[in-house]
Amino acid sequence: MKLFPYAHATHPQWGMAAALVLAQLRGQMALHGYASSPTLALLYITDHYAPAAEDILEYLGAELPEITDWSGTVGVGIASNNVEYFDEPAMAVMLLEFPADQYRVFSGVAPLGLAFEAHTALVHADGHTPDVADLIEELAQRTDSGYLFGGLAASRGRPVQFALAGDGTVKGQGKASGVFSGGLSGVAFGPEVTVVSRVTQGCLPINRAHKVTAADRNVVLTLDGQSALEVMLRELDVTLEQPREALQAVRATLVGLTEPATVADVAQTVMRTGNFGPDVLVRHIIGLDPGRAGIAVASAVTEGMELAFCQRNVQAARADLMRICAEIREELEPQEQALETVTALAQSELEAAPHAARGIAGAIYVSCAGRGGAHFGGPSAELQIIRRALGDVPLVGFFAAGEIARHHLYGYTGVLTVFTGK
Repeated sequence: MKLFPYAHATHPQWGMAAALVLAQLRGQMALHGYASSPTLALLYITDHYAPAAEDILEYLGAELPEITDWSGTVGVGIASNNVEYFDEPAMAVMLLEFPADQYRVFSGVAPLGLAFEAHTALVHADGHTPDVADLIEELAQRTDSGYLFGGLAASRGRPVQFALAGDGTVKGQGKASGVFSGGLSGVAFGPEVTVVSRVTQGCLPINRAHKVTAADRNVVLTLDGQSALEVMLRELDVTLEQPREALQAVRATLVGLTEPATVADVAQTVMRTGNFGPDVLVRHIIGLDPGRAGIAVASAVTEGMELAFCQRNVQAARADLMRICAEIREELEPQEQALETVTALAQSELEAAPHAARGIAGAIYVSCAGRGGAHFGGPSAELQIIRRALGDVPLVGFFAAGEIARHHLYGYTGVLTVFTGK
């Protein structure tokens, strides 16, 4: 598989940014080693460009007539190789080359038909959609692998999604613009499209996990048979007699929830790495229930779950991001490497350029809008960590209002997915 052409640009006028992106894409498509006949494009924009979403898609589509299918969404920030754009007008595009029978763009007007054998899927969703987590789980069940990757649109304005398919539009819907709000859209991939994906968490448990022994919907009443509120206050070393200090501590605290079936695996991951694994869902504490000595969290909780109080931690987030990159490289790099591969991987960061020898045609990174460079120590620091750890590869992505991996909807995580050249 050849490298996927990709480009990114920022400019107050979207037309100028689009022109810069097109120039980069055309230049790469003319280079040896890059895909020269792509038909699928991923388009990510910051919310500054959201009001012009239809115009942007129409312009890029006209300038790239060979691209028949488009997918993407909006984020408060977007990402590309070694760079992120926050609070500024920007766009990123990647052109993918797959056999026509190995992918399908889907949306509300072009749903994923039963005739297509979906193995995995890239999903963009609107967090305001009712029961969005259930819809994600339902879609995962329709794939052979049960694996989805993607995220929720994040915008201070329109939470737009891009989904334009060359065919498959539902009759009676008229000509779709390819720009949507609400529901789910994305790209389903067939079994011949090989991906490697990992989830990185950004929170560190404060203490050991506790078993939920009583709960009422999203209110945790007891942990290990003790009052949930008392357990939390004890672990945070605060008291309600000093409400200001207690409130500050609670606001800085989150909960990591684990389904009973995966408790053993999670415990092993925490013991081995000190971090949460992908089976832990991090959620906000949204209130206290003094009358029942309970705590309310932003998710339904059932008896038998395990709950660990946690806090965002820069060092843990950096280490865990480096860990998943190392795991991906280890999975892709054979024990015995050809001279070309060794040479490509040994180049310094300044000399490095995307190279097919890395075994990665392209990558998608979806990170929480609450992460980004500021959380990792400086502008673009998160993407720089990925480049140093994974190598120089074509990459685009966005900063989401929630991250999707497998059948779960996460928070405060990063989901890194690479398309392999195998």
